Amino acid sequence: MGRVSENERDFKAQSYFRLLRYARPYWLRLTIGILAGMTVGGSLFVSLLMIPQLVGVVDPAGAGSAVETKAAPSRLTGEILRALEKPGLTEAEKAAAIEAVVNPQEEDPQLAKILRQAQETAERYHLPYRVEGGEIQVYWPVNFSFEAVGADGRVAWQIFAIYVLIFVLAWVVKNAATYINHYCTRWVGAKVVADLREEIFRKLVNQSMRFFGNMDVGHLISRCTNDTSAIENSVSNSIADFTSAPIQIIACFAAVLVACQKYNSYSLMVILLIGVPLVVLPIHILGRRIRKVYKKSFARIAEVFSRMHEVFTGIRVVKAYNTEAAEEERFNHVNRLYLRQVIRALRLQLLISPSMEVVAVAATLVFLVFSYSQGISVTQLAALLAPAFMAYQPIKDLSKVVASLQRSMAAADRYFNLIDTDTSLPEKPDAVELTNFRDRITLDKAEFSYDERKIIDGVSFEIPKGHMVAVVGETGSGKTTIANLIARFYDVTGGAVRIDGIDVRDYQLSSLRKMIGVVNQDAILFNDTIANNIAYGCPSATREEIIEAAKLANAHEFIVDGRHAQGYDTEVGEKGFKLSGGEKQRVAIARAILRNPPILILDEATSALDTVTEKLVQEALNRVMANRTVFAIAHRLSTIRNANCIIVLKNGKVAEAGTHAELLAKNGLYRRLHDTQFKMD
Repeated sequence: MGRVSENERDFKAQSYFRLLRYARPYWLRLTIGILAGMTVGGSLFVSLLMIPQLVGVVDPAGAGSAVETKAAPSRLTGEILRALEKPGLTEAEKAAAIEAVVNPQEEDPQLAKILRQAQETAERYHLPYRVEGGEIQVYWPVNFSFEAVGADGRVAWQIFAIYVLIFVLAWVVKNAATYINHYCTRWVGAKVVADLREEIFRKLVNQSMRFFGNMDVGHLISRCTNDTSAIENSVSNSIADFTSAPIQIIACFAAVLVACQKYNSYSLMVILLIGVPLVVLPIHILGRRIRKVYKKSFARIAEVFSRMHEVFTGIRVVKAYNTEAAEEERFNHVNRLYLRQVIRALRLQLLISPSMEVVAVAATLVFLVFSYSQGISVTQLAALLAPAFMAYQPIKDLSKVVASLQRSMAAADRYFNLIDTDTSLPEKPDAVELTNFRDRITLDKAEFSYDERKIIDGVSFEIPKGHMVAVVGETGSGKTTIANLIARFYDVTGGAVRIDGIDVRDYQLSSLRKMIGVVNQDAILFNDTIANNIAYGCPSATREEIIEAAKLANAHEFIVDGRHAQGYDTEVGEKGFKLSGGEKQRVAIARAILRNPPILILDEATSALDTVTEKLVQEALNRVMANRTVFAIAHRLSTIRNANCIIVLKNGKVAEAGTHAELLAKNGLYRRLHDTQFKMD
């Protein structure tokens, strides 16, 4: 049991890296997006470093350390007492001495630092201004100058405006980079998911018929649509935050480190070291549970798709038996089970943000209380708290990304589980191309089992080129299975099926299928025009060729006689719903005629038709069978009287074989089938 769990964990971990490999073809755009995300972090870092500068310009007196602020009252008292110790001072002189101590006429160190930095910046980047003394001279785009400090002792508004402009420019860069980051990464996400859909469709259509016999179509549709949509919603929308949020968080922490070092105050770092793990903890715990719950919810929604598919495809039966209410109840039950899983996942997902907010707010308030008790200045608070506040949103975005990615990984686990299933018929590396059918089809002691149940057992016969061989028998005797083995929809489990002496498993599958045309009992039409259904498999066919095939199939008349207003451009509806059974069958025969294969398989092509329509279809079949090798599965024995050989199957074995007359003369199983059918007729 432990080994299975370990394998499951390995598989889940691989899902992340397998998804990343799908982004490899789009590495350039993804790189641009990631670089833009790094630019977001860099511009945010510059903006955060500008905040204490802005506050320092407006409030230079508050830029000192807490120690200096606390020491100021005692220092001023001592200086005032020493100034008043001089004997013989008048009241006016005493007042002047106190004024000189309280308001010394000396250069403010913060202002001096600002002016020095401004001059260094101008020299380094060749900016169009210079600083001389307390005056700033600007010589482009127009010449003007202004005093750095006004008459009221405050920094000139022009300096403050310059800092604001730099801050705004940094913010513009941040948002432009955010746009590029989101666009590029979401574009890559959308392309990756489109590739996933194409791959799973390609994988499914190449699976074997045995696979489709074991799988529910509704579940497959859910895998192709719902699961990939879950990946798309998470990946394409979250990849942008996933590439930018961590960089923004790092930028904020770096700004905190710079501020802590500058002001020699590491209290916030201590609080962050305690708070960040507490913030990450709910993401880790709840994220794992979210993935499990969403995996169950995807299985439930597959059941919903399955119920809808079954009911809608069998709507005639539902209507005929008046079971709408019962089907409603069954669907509602399945839908409610899905809803419960979604609600469970929703509860867990919504717990992440509140948990983070509680921890973040608590940590911030603890720091504010500590700062207040230590008398930390406004400038220091701005330098320390601004990055912490700015980090909150990317941390929150990251939590949403984690929850969203867990949902997408649950879908990815199911997706890759299906992708890794391969039941396609194997093709040898040195497979032979079947370019021309020359001699005969041979079944040599062919056997086939399905789910440990033997369907055919040691069947042997030959179909020479140009001959028609028909097979009859009771339902379940293996007639359709033989047709599927000749066309290699399945592989034999014993014996062999050969064409021109070569095992069909040694041929290239595509070349084998080109040699064979199939007309099924249930004519399968696509929701397209009549013309396109006839030309299915022959996309280069001209309209004239399509019409000629329809004429040979006795289909042209009903197509153009007004019963279908658009003629050959009439949409046939879902599975040919707008056409009658005989019309669908003749369109299918026209499709086989247009393809013009040398080998033709007829699977009870006239069994569901009335007498008049059967005659029309049989005439069409007679034309299509001319000069072809035909294997016919017959339900109505009247359609195979002229067959070169009729094989009678019973319990998967050949019971009798011969012409129509020979089998009647034997007075065996074929004779009983014949007499029973004609008595019914």
